[in-house]
Amino acid sequence: TVAQQGHLTQAAEVLHLSQPAVTAQIKAIEEEVGMPLFERTAGGVVLTLAGQELLPQAPDILAAARQLLNHARALKGQLSGKVQLGITLTPDMLRVGPLVARISERYPLLEVCLHQGVTGDVLNAVRKKELDGGFYLGKNPYANVHTLLLDSLSLRIVAPNGWLARINAANPKELGRLPWVGISQFSSLSKIVSELWRELNISPKKISECDNLFTAIELVKAGVGLSLIREQEALQAAGQGLLEVVPGIVKSAELQFVFAADKAADPLLAVLMEELSNIWQLT
Repeated sequence: TVAQQGHLTQAAEVLHLSQPAVTAQIKAIEEEVGMPLFERTAGGVVLTLAGQELLPQAPDILAAARQLLNHARALKGQLSGKVQLGITLTPDMLRVGPLVARISERYPLLEVCLHQGVTGDVLNAVRKKELDGGFYLGKNPYANVHTLLLDSLSLRIVAPNGWLARINAANPKELGRLPWVGISQFSSLSKIVSELWRELNISPKKISECDNLFTAIELVKAGVGLSLIREQEALQAAGQGLLEVVPGIVKSAELQFVFAADKAADPLLAVLMEELSNIWQLT
């Protein structure tokens, strides 16, 4: 990590350690191999020639160590520990209740810790290995994060009552004349909305901003502007006379479970993947 970052302080932040701890470990390794591996520069640290020669073996050593630990855990026959999961949207939508119930029943020594967050924050926390896995709505842009597709959600454009009478809703460009509820850039829904606008060739004015689908619904009902929300909630609210659904336009978004690529062999993650597949009836 120090070699990748080129700076002890930045490496310490990535590893969630103090800089003295990282420095001490580097010194211990250098003493063990009997030669310096890094040299300081004005901008940080760089590998010595010996360090450059040894670095390619480090990932294999770390991978072998992880495999050894994973094998040892499997041999014990009873998985234990904590699994840190990031959740977005709502727990019922993600089937979190049945998931935790199944894991608790089958693996009583395994504790599932849930962390609610915005989709973008969950993805970044998984990428940084602060979370073991999480739920994400949209396309995953990171090569070091793997995904398990759970479902494809249908999203609909909703408007305050009476607004569709003001425009020709059959003409998508008319939707660009109306204000929209803005979506926080930290939410993957923001990218989905931007993608929809490009497809419709519109660039509407954004009013307010939120990072939660149900907050967006409340803003629409209050007359703030249009928004893109899950079809189920859109049709339910429309059926109650609380808002209007724009006809003929449906946007799909992938609901995925994301996890760090190098955790793929972890037995705890294997349990999660198995139970997710059962809960979501994946083939």
